[in-house]
Amino acid sequence: MWLFAIFVAVPVIEIALFIQVGGFIGLLPALFIVILTAFLGTYLVRRQGAIALSQLRSSFGELRDPSEPLAHGAMILFSGALLLTPGFFTDAVGFLLLVPAFRTKMFAEMQKRVKFQSFSTGNASGFNAQGPRSTQDSEVIDGEWETISPKDIENNDPSGWTRH
Repeated sequence: MWLFAIFVAVPVIEIALFIQVGGFIGLLPALFIVILTAFLGTYLVRRQGAIALSQLRSSFGELRDPSEPLAHGAMILFSGALLLTPGFFTDAVGFLLLVPAFRTKMFAEMQKRVKFQSFSTGNASGFNAQGPRSTQDSEVIDGEWETISPKDIENNDPSGWTRH
C-alpha cells in the first residue's frame, strides 16, 4: 500500500513544484533547469559510480565485507534514475543521494533494520587470503575413481577410455 502511495504522491509533488517554479521564474528557465540537472546528474553519477566500483573491487580484493560498497553503488544507481526523471523533487533526492556523507548515514540506518548473519571469505571453495589454494598445502586430493575389471587388465586396456 505504501508503494502505491509513493507512485501517486511523487508525480503530484513534481507537478505542483513545476507549476510553482515555472510561475516564479518562467517556463523556459524551468525547463532549462530540468534538462541541465539531467546532464549534470549523469556526469556526477558516472564519477561516483566509478569510485563505488573501485571501492567494491578493493573490498573483494582485501576479502572485506562488500555490503557497504554495494549499498553505495545501489544508491548511486537509484540516484541516476531519479536525476534522469524530469522534475525538481526527484532531482533534489537524486543529488542528495550523490553526497557520500548522506549515503553513509543511509547505510547506517539500513544496518539498524537489517540483521546480518555472517560473511565468509570463500575458503571452502578453494581460495585463501593469498589466492587459489594449492593442492601441495594439503594431504587431501580431490578426484574421481572407478574400479577396473580384471578383463580390462588382461586385454592390456588399463581404462575404459582407450576402447574403440
